[in-house]
Amino acid sequence: MQCYVYRSLKKPGLYVYLPEKDNFSALPAAVQTTVGELAFALELSLDEHTRLATEDPRTVIDNIKKQGLHIQMPSDLEPILAMISDGDTPAE
Repeated sequence: MQCYVYRSLKKPGLYVYLPEKDNFSALPAAVQTTVGELAFALELSLDEHTRLATEDPRTVIDNIKKQGLHIQMPSDLEPILAMISDGDTPAE
């Protein structure tokens, strides 16, 4: 699977994996607000044997197939994204 990785300019350590370059349509508005502007980081051919620094490639592939994207985040962002999924708006 071809994969395009973008880094958040607002949240250090947050990356978004997409199946199509520059196609951010899979990002919900609340997530776009949280991650802020994204900068292209790299393109890679992803399969279950690809070595990634912090992510399990099978999880990344599964999320892209099911949700259209995968978000890699530092542990301090997990509570914020949990709030978004519950319909709350995070405070800045």
